[in-house]
Amino acid sequence: MVGKIRILVTICGGITSAAYIWSQKESRNAISFNHRISSKMKLIAEEVFEPLRMWVGGPIKINSFFRSPKLNKAIGGSSKSQHCHGQAIDLDDTFGRATNAEMFNFIREHLNFDQMIWEFGDDDNPDWVHVSYVNDDDNRNRCLLA
Repeated sequence: MVGKIRILVTICGGITSAAYIWSQKESRNAISFNHRISSKMKLIAEEVFEPLRMWVGGPIKINSFFRSPKLNKAIGGSSKSQHCHGQAIDLDDTFGRATNAEMFNFIREHLNFDQMIWEFGDDDNPDWVHVSYVNDDDNRNRCLLA
């Protein structure tokens, strides 16, 4: 059975978005998540996710948002993962409103971000988009290819 943790993030203007963080390893290893919504999660939601959602015109699938350090280690994530600080989101528009490539290009051209990764896929479309946000002053607007 796949474990699911429901996190409600108040984005702005009274808009609440539900994100599901799940992992097969989480349920097998009984890893517990920190349920506290950090100001960093709210910041990336306001500065990246919500403007992107408005542009897409509908829901966007969140593959991963916050990860506990224990879960991150169990799935082989980087020891420096911004997911562990609530500063990164993995996005996948499985709802057909925009391709992952279109979302990647919109973020790159219109939003401030720290790091964005074209995650696998092919030259036309990534399998998902990883995007992180630190703050206006420290964001690097760095694009990478996995």
